[in-house]
Amino acid sequence: MEETRRARKKRQTTELIAEAAFRLFAERGFEQTTVAQIAAAADVATKTFFNHFPSKEDVVFFAAGDYYEVTLEVLAGRRPDETISDLLLRTYEEVVARFLDHGPLSHQPQWVALYRTLVMTVPSVQAKALMVLLDLQRKIAAAFAETFPEEIDQVTAAAAIGALMGALQAASLLSHELGYTEAERIKAGGQAAELAMRGLRSL
Repeated sequence: MEETRRARKKRQTTELIAEAAFRLFAERGFEQTTVAQIAAAADVATKTFFNHFPSKEDVVFFAAGDYYEVTLEVLAGRRPDETISDLLLRTYEEVVARFLDHGPLSHQPQWVALYRTLVMTVPSVQAKALMVLLDLQRKIAAAFAETFPEEIDQVTAAAAIGALMGALQAASLLSHELGYTEAERIKAGGQAAELAMRGLRSL
């Protein structure tokens, strides 16, 4: 569906605010940056900031909705004879590829590293990350169950998505602790996803 002019303007403002926020997070630190400073850097009113984000923590995850949209695209383009477990793995691979090649932070690699650091080290961002992840996990599981009701029920879908997300979280945490490069992180995530899928091959 073609993006409306209003939706495009809203998305552009959202990205403008997020980019200003990430610049300030990199320069001053997350906890030292205020919403007023972010709004000023983006040249918008503080009210405009809150029209787009409920809190400063939400800015860090401004692209989370894109992951769900990618999931819906992958489900709609399911290949002939592709199993549910293979579709799950391809969904993960497509999300990673889209994020790295066309994601809102793809033109600023250092911001991807900053994003990971914030998620791993700032308590309020960690709490928000858990909420975002659980919401995304619930939506993706529901999408699988609703799209393929004859192949996977809601409980199985929730368990399968939970297994995949849990494996990816564990790999991400270890990658951060070991100081992996971005390429090493991606490889570790792929290994974790493949391992999780081995137990789901019956789907």
